[in-house]
Amino acid sequence: MLSSSLPSYPSLPSLLASFLLLPSLLLPPAAQAADAPRPNIVLVMMDNFGWGEPGAYGGGILRGAATPSIDSIAEQGLKLLNFNVEAECTPSRASLMTGRFAVRTRQRPGSAEPRSVWYGIDPYEITMAEMLSDVGYATALFGKWHLGNEAGRWPGDQGFDEWYGIPRSSDRSFWPDSTSFTTDLGIEFAHVMIGKKGETPAKGAVYNLEMRKNMDREITTRAKDFIERQAKQGEPFFTWISYTQTHEPVEPHEDFHGETGHGGYADVLAQSDAYVGELLETVKRMGIIENTIFIFTADNGREGIPGSFGFTGPWRAGMFSPWEGSMRVSFLARWPGHIPAGSVSNDIVHLVDLFPTFATAAGGTIPTDRTMDGMDMMPFFTGRAATSPREWVPVYVEEHFFGVKWRNWKLLLKEMDDDSYAIRDLAYASVYNLIKDPKEEEPEQNYLPDTWVDFPLYEVMEAHLESIASDPGSPRTAR
Repeated sequence: MLSSSLPSYPSLPSLLASFLLLPSLLLPPAAQAADAPRPNIVLVMMDNFGWGEPGAYGGGILRGAATPSIDSIAEQGLKLLNFNVEAECTPSRASLMTGRFAVRTRQRPGSAEPRSVWYGIDPYEITMAEMLSDVGYATALFGKWHLGNEAGRWPGDQGFDEWYGIPRSSDRSFWPDSTSFTTDLGIEFAHVMIGKKGETPAKGAVYNLEMRKNMDREITTRAKDFIERQAKQGEPFFTWISYTQTHEPVEPHEDFHGETGHGGYADVLAQSDAYVGELLETVKRMGIIENTIFIFTADNGREGIPGSFGFTGPWRAGMFSPWEGSMRVSFLARWPGHIPAGSVSNDIVHLVDLFPTFATAAGGTIPTDRTMDGMDMMPFFTGRAATSPREWVPVYVEEHFFGVKWRNWKLLLKEMDDDSYAIRDLAYASVYNLIKDPKEEEPEQNYLPDTWVDFPLYEVMEAHLESIASDPGSPRTAR
């Protein structure tokens, strides 16, 4: 990897060699002390939630609803300003679950053509839930999955002991209670699903507009019950609480309808904060605060549809784009006694990094039979390392490779119109200084003194593309 000191850089061959050796350098995770209890992990993920929504990121009352519960995680733990995700829901969730950039999980063994960006993950992927389950964790998913809805690819087939939620996205429902719905069309409505490990999932309620309003309430109730049950048993657990808000349509529960006086979106922001507060209170009431990693984040920036709601703070655009409003989301982590309270960093971290980080905390094993992209952030999160080990991330939108971000710089080979989503190739790459120009309005020109940054940007870009081109893929045998 590139050194954190400037101005010297390794040659491309040496950088590429270190890049391709990265998977072996990640193995194994740091061993837990023999007498150290393995922490519980509560991972709260919002759906299409802008970087600037919580008060801790400049939103909150500015957005019409205070967020004291979410903000308390920042006060008691770590706030990342440069936490990165993929441009769409399924790729982000694939990166999270596998510790691999989504472009890898979409590759077909023996084929140069990747699968659709919405494909999800195959049975041969080893998920975060499987990794934690293998070392004795109880695992549960409550909420949106969006990684496969057929035999072998349900959450219960991918390491979750129990799960409740929607298999795809909220906008994939047909809303039979819509005022414009026409009967006798033979439509197969979306259903809430309920499942357990190794069992065929059962259909629950139709995911209609009324259920849309109640969905996150039900997710929270079931997650609290799971936390209570596992805390009483005294065994470590992992729960992914994958909320369906603030993905459109944004509909508040009746308990919060009209609460803020600033419309439905602000009501949902207040609702989401209240639900996070219930989860935090449950962890406190069960006496497991000191041994629980509690994370709040999102799968994407705000909705990418022009005119949609959502606040990305100083960053440009929203999801479905190569801009920072798509890539950067809020990330707050609390683990009392381990993560220093009030920590703030602008260092780069990516969703793929949570897999090896949780493996270190839990004493889990990182796969050695496939290319892994995640980096262990535990020393950084806990303050034992001053900086993040990650300096760069690739930039993809669907199958399109746009470029790379390195430190506070971004290189784009293509650009996208914010309104039409039209993609155009650039004759010359655009380079943005994200400190000076967070809105990515004016690329640096070649005659400026900052041309030195071309060197590290092109090195990491070429190394990444070579890694993808030479990737043998995952084993074809199902786990």
